Amino acid sequence: NNATGKSYVLVNNKLHSIPGGSIMGIPTKILPFATSKLFSIKGKLRAAGDFNLPKSVPQEDQSLGAFFQRRLGREVVENLIEPLLSGIYAGDIHQMSLMATFPQYYKIEQQYGSLILGTKKMTPKNDKQNSGSTKGAFLAFKNGLDSFTQAISSKLEPNTKLLGNRVDKITKTDKGYEILLNSRNILLADSVVMVIPHHSVSSILSQYSITDCFRNVPSTSVATVTFSFPKEEVENHLDGTGFIVSRNSDYEITACTWLHKKWPHSAPKDKALLRCYIGRPGRENIVDKSDEEIQSIVMRDLKNSMNINVSPELVLITRWKKAMPQYTVGHLSRVHSVEKELEQQLPGVYIAGNSYHGVGIPDCIDQGTAAVNKVLNYFGFNIYE
Repeated sequence: NNATGKSYVLVNNKLHSIPGGSIMGIPTKILPFATSKLFSIKGKLRAAGDFNLPKSVPQEDQSLGAFFQRRLGREVVENLIEPLLSGIYAGDIHQMSLMATFPQYYKIEQQYGSLILGTKKMTPKNDKQNSGSTKGAFLAFKNGLDSFTQAISSKLEPNTKLLGNRVDKITKTDKGYEILLNSRNILLADSVVMVIPHHSVSSILSQYSITDCFRNVPSTSVATVTFSFPKEEVENHLDGTGFIVSRNSDYEITACTWLHKKWPHSAPKDKALLRCYIGRPGRENIVDKSDEEIQSIVMRDLKNSMNINVSPELVLITRWKKAMPQYTVGHLSRVHSVEKELEQQLPGVYIAGNSYHGVGIPDCIDQGTAAVNKVLNYFGFNIYE
């Protein structure tokens, strides 16, 4: 489990504590919100309008930004909700689909008429995150995420893994499917599960029009920049587990996690380990800069935000090109349309992964399970009975 502690948001070159009782940026406790310096008096009064505003007109989908700004106002969105929610998807909340990312808040508004009141009522009173517990709700592998892939690999039957090959094309035949590899070898299959990004699906199935609606769906490139410092050089600045960055701030980093605080097992006791995130829609070119340029830019941001003036002892930069699919408005209808067309034109071919029904590991596990069940049903094993 992660360790708990204060989280901050960087606004106007200053770190502000996220108000207590905030659930995904929605205030559920009056006093911490009213006394926070994150918002002006005008911004706080505007947020209070949520108690009196009518419900949204029912609609199939809308952007996250439009929904939350209508309920709580521009300041709360820009200074708190936007950096929280867009950080999860590395996206622009004014383009992101409400129904594909946080449909529960639309349901709360429709049921209670107020996001603040509804979120407060829906939040368990014994929520450990708000009870002073030092054990958080998140889990990590002690020896890294590679533990997960190794465990999966160990469960597979011998000689069933083919690594270092790329699929170029999948073609339907009278006997099933031919899978053309970049080695020019062909595999034969009765059913196929494609756990790859949506743009790769479009490329592999380019002879069909099934996935044409995926071609213009963007994916954001991001990178993580991890620094190690002697703990005594930065410890005075670290009363918490990290901070997120408001888009109004002139920073390239979008967030900074104090890993040795949030995950104490990740660093020696005398070291401070900081992981910064870069890359967002419209400013992705930073990911393509050299390691030296990225290090310089991120260190500048850390100096301005945390007054760190020493050079790091360790630097690790990891780039993830086009890794964050953007769940833009209309996402669910696009995915459902493709799944329906696959069922009709290419029965036995299924898609799963972070491009479709959730970007997190738990979401992808659920999609993997669902894909297995679809394959079993396709072969006549009715597991739903």
